[in-house]
Amino acid sequence: MIENMILKLIENENKKKPLTDKDIAKKVNTTRAYITQFRKEHNILTSNQRRDEILHNDIKKIITNEKLISDNMLSKKLLDIGYDISRYSVTQIRKQFDLNVSKVNVDNAKNVVENVNVEIVENVTTNKVDDGKDLYKINKKNNLREIIGYHGSLRNQVRQAEAAILYPPHGLHTLILGPSGVGKSFFAEAMYKFAINSSNFNNNAPFIVFNCADYAENPQLLLSQLFGYVKGAFTGANTDKIGIVEKANGGILFLDEVHRLPNEGQEILFHLLDKGKYRRLGETENSRTANVMITAATTENPESSLLLTFRRRIPMIINLPSINDRPITERYILIENFFSHEAERVGKEITIKFYVIRSLLLYDCPGNIGQLRSDIQVACAKGFLNSLGNNLAVVIEITDLPDHVPLGILSVASRNTITDDICNDDLVVNPGNISTPKLKDDRYIFPDEIYTNIQKKYYHLEKQGLKKYEINKIIWNKMKFDLNRFAKNIESNAFFSKEELKNIVDGKILMVVENVTNIAKSYIDNLKENFYYCMAVHLNSTYDRLKQGKTIMNSQLEYIKNEYHNEYRVAKILTKEINNSLDIKLPEDEIGFIAMYLKTFSAIDQKISRVSIIVLSHGHVACGMVDVSNKLLGTNLAIGIEMSLDESPQILLKKTIETVKKVNEGKGCLLLVDMGSLVTFGEIITKQTGIPTRIIARVDTVMVLEAVRRALITSDLDEIADAIDGDKSYVRQVKGVKKYLKTIITVCITGVGTALKIKKYLEDIMDCQSENINIIPIGIMNRDSAQDKIKKITEDHNVIAIVGTINPEILDIPFISFQDILKDDAKIVLRNLMGIKVVSPLLSVIDEELIQIRDDLFSKADVIDEMSNLLKVRGNVNEDYVMSIYKREMMGGTIIVGNVAIPHGLPENVKKSSLAIFKLKHFITWENDSETDLIIMIALKENDQEIILKLFDLLSKGEIIEKIDRAHSAKEIANLLLEL
Repeated sequence: MIENMILKLIENENKKKPLTDKDIAKKVNTTRAYITQFRKEHNILTSNQRRDEILHNDIKKIITNEKLISDNMLSKKLLDIGYDISRYSVTQIRKQFDLNVSKVNVDNAKNVVENVNVEIVENVTTNKVDDGKDLYKINKKNNLREIIGYHGSLRNQVRQAEAAILYPPHGLHTLILGPSGVGKSFFAEAMYKFAINSSNFNNNAPFIVFNCADYAENPQLLLSQLFGYVKGAFTGANTDKIGIVEKANGGILFLDEVHRLPNEGQEILFHLLDKGKYRRLGETENSRTANVMITAATTENPESSLLLTFRRRIPMIINLPSINDRPITERYILIENFFSHEAERVGKEITIKFYVIRSLLLYDCPGNIGQLRSDIQVACAKGFLNSLGNNLAVVIEITDLPDHVPLGILSVASRNTITDDICNDDLVVNPGNISTPKLKDDRYIFPDEIYTNIQKKYYHLEKQGLKKYEINKIIWNKMKFDLNRFAKNIESNAFFSKEELKNIVDGKILMVVENVTNIAKSYIDNLKENFYYCMAVHLNSTYDRLKQGKTIMNSQLEYIKNEYHNEYRVAKILTKEINNSLDIKLPEDEIGFIAMYLKTFSAIDQKISRVSIIVLSHGHVACGMVDVSNKLLGTNLAIGIEMSLDESPQILLKKTIETVKKVNEGKGCLLLVDMGSLVTFGEIITKQTGIPTRIIARVDTVMVLEAVRRALITSDLDEIADAIDGDKSYVRQVKGVKKYLKTIITVCITGVGTALKIKKYLEDIMDCQSENINIIPIGIMNRDSAQDKIKKITEDHNVIAIVGTINPEILDIPFISFQDILKDDAKIVLRNLMGIKVVSPLLSVIDEELIQIRDDLFSKADVIDEMSNLLKVRGNVNEDYVMSIYKREMMGGTIIVGNVAIPHGLPENVKKSSLAIFKLKHFITWENDSETDLIIMIALKENDQEIILKLFDLLSKGEIIEKIDRAHSAKEIANLLLEL
């Protein structure tokens, strides 16, 4: 009977969307394994194989009629005619058709040259036009065909790029699509290099990069940057200035993050694209012309982020795939290439262990090629650090990788295994073995000085007598934020003590930089103070390099000399002063770097978006720390949020979400909190608002001050958070050697006797001795005397909290009243401050008797009935509970991340808070087309918000669901949820 049902289902299925084994199993109420076995016994093809015959024919028809149709558009057409297929699958199938491109056919483009056969061959001239000139001629190497993937996943994209560059008379405007990190900027630069090696562009044609995100909120500034301005056009326009369109004349203008361009900017640009004419800001009569090819890049859907009138004027669309959509062989070549670049920078052979390569090949890499390179550089920096001290070779072990890389393999279990022909042994790379172009994207490339700095710091600490593991820990904690020291476009109106630079820059260098900065200000109007800081760090590094006989080539030198005339002239004057003062001779390349700094820090003022700092505390602490920091740094960047000890986390979360929405300037928010239980807020806030957040689960006044200072000089949230969380150098220094890691002060206004009793109570309820916690009781008569005593204690002790009958109001030390310490919430606060791991709130609701692994339930109703009955039998819920669950299910939406079902009823029907957990051995349909094999029935009372937050925090981590999926017993599942 069941066999006939299966055969009939397959016979009558939609051939464009054939039924999978899982689909059939659901319809006939059996297991997927049974269907797979039945299909094999009856020689029935898989669903994909049954679909492929008609799919291939339809694809062939479409690409025969539209030979240059993009993979994206081809996928859309297939979806329109009834297929359910991914763009990646379409791309792979399309590769099987070796169709020659016979013409460049671009929709909505005017003056299309008909029947042109583009054949791009190096050193070969083809296709003569009537006037006898070469239409297409490649004189030198083709940079596009050096890109990894040219013969594979990027074959069509490279051909599109070549056709766009060679299209007469001066190329086709092009839009490059793809997620962040796929190499859009790199691809655009490769197109430019291909262009200047062809006869369609002069070999000195400019390539100008313009990031639209920098001007998204300021249309006037956008206009002035794009088209320039005339004297008097606006306040501060003291001279005429050319714009980037004029600078790009005869070449290529690359618009990065073009989706951030406001509508006004798009309208202005499409007029330029249409007419080739523009005016500078402030001009009313004079009309200028520019012959510019536009390439643009975006991570967004152009149909939703760009105006139709603008899209129509960019005829060529190139879609770059993510790294996970590219063949594993290409990822291996990328990995080998990136390690080779690091070997070149280190100047040593690097051995990469087999399991490191395997991890890099298999992990999910959401940041694409950019993240892959960053992860490799982190591993190389750790490997290099480990090699110091023992003259060891640089060997990259699995422990050198960032944590998410080896863990990421868990989420790709379904991928094909790596075959021996791809990787079967350790990889060894040597300096000088680089065969592909260097990725040029400053967002993902660490500074060239990183390895030199590591070595210098290592030997300095070694001389101080520190052990190797101590040295490694100190250097690695500081390394992450040191890597970004040479970031460009730093903007700051904040006070930044020049004394701080003495920690990283030689005093002699600072004196010279002070002098040349004053000289520069006499030539350059409105030179920002940031010039001093960046120039100091740069010159310090340059001076060290020259002493070692090393130089760095400035690849943009000729461009700087041609375009930055005044800045280059002033840089030569400053160079002469530097040479005389330091008794060195800076090469011409360094003059170019100085000119770039002068240009960067003399730009028109613009609104600066910054990372917002939010401080959360229990009691009246946060606002005091924020007020001090804001006043010292002359800003209002930090915000304080305070809550009472009996206030629920849900209310605090709501307040925080509202504050984040209000203060976010587009760069995210850093949250400093005074207890570890609040660390889950960041993920919840980001999910609900889409605003990036980072949380650090500790806070004091000095930390807030440091966070605000860093936010004023950089707009990178992760850089600030990593610096604050990783570097303890700003934390209060104490005198002598501390016997106790942490100290609690107990105070009472009636005398030391009561303070002693409070101390005794704390010792009874807290494991102070094993945690090396010291408790000091003091008796006080008034707040002034309390403050004096406490400040004296802090000179020799690390005071983490004050507990007592009076608040002495010490700004950077949390106070908990003795009345509150009798409550559980305050005890949790204190334990967090002490660093004692708090027992999971799930402990009270996890019961092995309520966890079952079942293979006999095949419908949602069966599961709900079984689970609710189990809770009722145990006396945890009343008779009405199951009905309230069904009413809630009628409202929909009880499937959460990871396809976990969370049925739940009304709290009023719960007698005892508990969780029932069923893990099924097969999937069941829960709602719409969503399937699940893990169901957690939530029976909680109204005041159990902390349990909910903890549960959702665990489930948001994909690895916990995967571990539960592999669990074989109720005990194993319980331990996973309790993190035992």
